[in-house]
Amino acid sequence: MSTALQVAREPLYPEAPEFRVPALDRPIRFLPVPWRDPHTVSPTELKGYIDFLEKACAEHPGSPDLRTCLGMAYAMNYDVYKSMDALEAAVALDETHFFAQMKYSELLYRLRALERAEAATLKALNLAGNGWELSLARKQLQDIRQKRRDGTQKPEWNKPLKAPAIALMALMALLSLLLVVLK
Repeated sequence: MSTALQVAREPLYPEAPEFRVPALDRPIRFLPVPWRDPHTVSPTELKGYIDFLEKACAEHPGSPDLRTCLGMAYAMNYDVYKSMDALEAAVALDETHFFAQMKYSELLYRLRALERAEAATLKALNLAGNGWELSLARKQLQDIRQKRRDGTQKPEWNKPLKAPAIALMALMALLSLLLVVLK
């Protein structure tokens, strides 16, 4: 377990002592309460968690656990780019961290980047250390493959658009020239 996740139970906002960050005294495999049901976390409480996690990541830059939690918090706050950055950083910090890899692949899955999500989920599947993790990764992989079969994915933009753009500009110039000549 990461020592960076062992947090004192002091309030983030001294003026609001009822809002406290729970002590994370167990491995990241068992999520703290706010991440279990995202619909029960108020926006102000979520903002508090994000602020706390940003500070904790600054204090412990080598902790994939904190980066994973920060990425999850950003995702719950619908901040996709920051979530992607945090989860990519978590995976880069520790390529053998199951939960970082799983949450990264889940974000890709939710964004419907299914080819990348499948590759990331396969990595997570290989990192699974117990039956619960294995079932999570298998279920997500099954969903990804079903979505790919059903055709609900974003198209891959892996071809250069330079030639079609030049052809379109040439066609527009030719049409403009024809309109000027025919008038």
